[in-house]
This record gives sequence, structure tokens and C-alpha cells, in this order.
Amino acid sequence: MPDSSRKQAGQAAERQALEYLQGQGLQLLAQNWRCTRGELDLVMLDSDTVVFVEVRYRLHADFGGALASIDGRKQDKLVLAAESFLQKEPRWANHPCRFDVIALQGRGHCGPPLDWLKNAFEC
Repeated sequence: MPDSSRKQAGQAAERQALEYLQGQGLQLLAQNWRCTRGELDLVMLDSDTVVFVEVRYRLHADFGGALASIDGRKQDKLVLAAESFLQKEPRWANHPCRFDVIALQGRGHCGPPLDWLKNAFEC
């Protein structure tokens, strides 16, 4: 898949994930938040909990699919980026936090419905 198509597919997956989470009552705090430590796809508020959401899209389930792509190295990067977010946005620093993953698979996301894994890993 060419880079531009891959980028468009990733953006479409993020839009779908955002719409889904908002439909579940979560509020958007930040999208594609970047720092030197990494990027956070979505930062949401679920009641009083700050939720760092990693959106993963895979065309095929090869190598375990979208959920399996969140390895220890990726988790470490997400934790560092989340720490940076909380330092730069201190109003959220005293709220409980969690890391969720939204996984989508298939062309045009026509595969299985999106998979929302709450509290996907601990830090």
C-alpha cells in the first residue's frame, strides 16, 4: 500500500474510532498530540478518567493483526508521551488515567467491527 493510501487509511480509522468513542460518551481532549517523546492518537475523557487511546489499523490479520501490534516498545513510547501530556496539561495530572486500544482491520474497515480494548496495559 503506498504511503499516501496508508496515511489516508490511518486517518479514516482515527475518525471512526473518535466517532465511536464520542458515541460511547467520551469527550475529546486532544487528537494527534505530538511531543519529542512520541504521539498520542486520541486523548479522551471518560467521566473523570483521562484515556490515552492508540488507534491501530491493519489491512490483514497477518502477524496477529492490529491488537498484536502494540508491543512492549510501543507501550513504553505511549507511556512517555502520556507523561509529557500530563506535564504540559497539568489540569489533568491528578485525574486517573488509562491506556485503551482501538483496533480496526480490513479494507475500508469492512472486516470485523472495531475492537475497543479498555485498559489495554498497565504502566
